Amino acid sequence: MTEPSHLTAIRESYDTVAADYARLVKEPAELDPVSRAMLAAFAELAAPLGPVADLGCGPGKVTAHLAALGVPVFGVDVSPRMIELARAAYPELRFTVGSMTDLEIGTGELGGILAYYTTHHTPPQWLPTVFAEFHRTLAPGGRLMLAGHVGSGEHLRPTRAYGDHPVSYESHLLPPDRIAELLRQAGLVVMTRVVQESEGGVRRQYGTFLAYKPQ
Repeated sequence: MTEPSHLTAIRESYDTVAADYARLVKEPAELDPVSRAMLAAFAELAAPLGPVADLGCGPGKVTAHLAALGVPVFGVDVSPRMIELARAAYPELRFTVGSMTDLEIGTGELGGILAYYTTHHTPPQWLPTVFAEFHRTLAPGGRLMLAGHVGSGEHLRPTRAYGDHPVSYESHLLPPDRIAELLRQAGLVVMTRVVQESEGGVRRQYGTFLAYKPQ
């Protein structure tokens, strides 16, 4: 099967920027209080339910943060270079290369899924496939936390990022209502959503969704 072009672009771009991304992106302890509180809430909800997959884990910083909160977590990322960095930084944790569109995880195997600033690179027409994989791999009662950039449907095509390296991925900033509706269509129940405004000169919104798979 031919790989979707957006996955190739994401993999190649994040392989290119991986070292500077790991250097530049904040540690979870440095996040704003609301973001830290949402991660703590997800950890409390998901930890008792079984293994948790951090999908799009990058260099593993948030994976390790969840592990420190007592979550039985492992990381998955489409970028082999990101997985190399995660394994080197956190050798006690498990990290594998994989795609959210076709997870090598059994049906009903997960107690939780974290998708932290990852799905905005997915073209909107592919989100039903991604969210269907979330539903398939979660056990009944399993929890999902999805966080990322939201907007009014903007389609961004950056050419350079993270240390001024060339990138070819794209970003799709969907309205929060649209993301919540797509999660519902996938069979997930949205229990909480928080929309934050960015601080500083660039106006941008960030959305966090907590959902679960019904029993």
